[in-house]
Amino acid sequence: MSGYLITLATIIAINAIVACGLNVIVGFAGQISLGHAAFFGIGAYSAALLATKAGWTFWAALPCVIAITAFVGLLLGIPSLRVREDFLAITTIGINFIVEAVFNNVEFFGGALGMGGIPRVALLDFKLRGTEFFYLCLAFLIIVIAACWWLTRCWAGLACFALREEETAAASVGISPVRFKLLAFVIGTAMAGLGGALYAHFMRFISASDFAFPLSVSLLSMVVVGGIGTLWGPVLGAVIIGILPEVFRPIIDYRILFYTTLLLLMIRFQPGGLLGENSAARRVLAKMLPRSKP
Repeated sequence: MSGYLITLATIIAINAIVACGLNVIVGFAGQISLGHAAFFGIGAYSAALLATKAGWTFWAALPCVIAITAFVGLLLGIPSLRVREDFLAITTIGINFIVEAVFNNVEFFGGALGMGGIPRVALLDFKLRGTEFFYLCLAFLIIVIAACWWLTRCWAGLACFALREEETAAASVGISPVRFKLLAFVIGTAMAGLGGALYAHFMRFISASDFAFPLSVSLLSMVVVGGIGTLWGPVLGAVIIGILPEVFRPIIDYRILFYTTLLLLMIRFQPGGLLGENSAARRVLAKMLPRSKP
């Protein structure tokens, strides 16, 4: 496989990890978030700082990166989740712009010049490059999908689903809206931190513009296109959104318009996404698969 395809596949795998985290917030808990790229960036910058300034290895820094991102998600989630719907979307957009401005203007984070010199990931003194690093990202993606699968079957996940469907009814039976929405927010941001660490060590140079608001729109597009609240939807969405810009590279400057149009079309014609309930893909699969006879 060529280096170009390996790079594209690695970026798609990293984006799928981050999109799975956003799906926990948007799909599982029913919260609107348009600032997920900020937590992706917090994970990336945390990994870069620990690697370049503290001299930590990727493996030593990874638990700290996830913990830092989850803690920031907790701090920002407490005031954010006190508002709903459109106001929550506006709040998360504001968080994205604030975080980007901090990375872009504070010299400690490299400022406008960004941060470079990030070392490659090493495993038993063997530096992972190309295909090896892609397999590492794929392994982490499988772990994240397994965590999401477990979340759909545990009490916390079921509580989030109940809040998504009918918050008032869920609260009436003792489910705390703030507690479980905040839990989903923390889990989702922690997954974004994991993706950020992988991204930083893969690119080896990061800047504030890598985590700007357009990336948040792109991540939300992945979740919506693939299927909000489904297990494999964010992965499918990451593949589609990752490949389409390469196919239509001549119009790459209009990607925000493209993503917005795609979102509107999906909401209008396939609100559940390609893998959601009553989707065209599911109907086709139902016709293709043989039915068991009674």
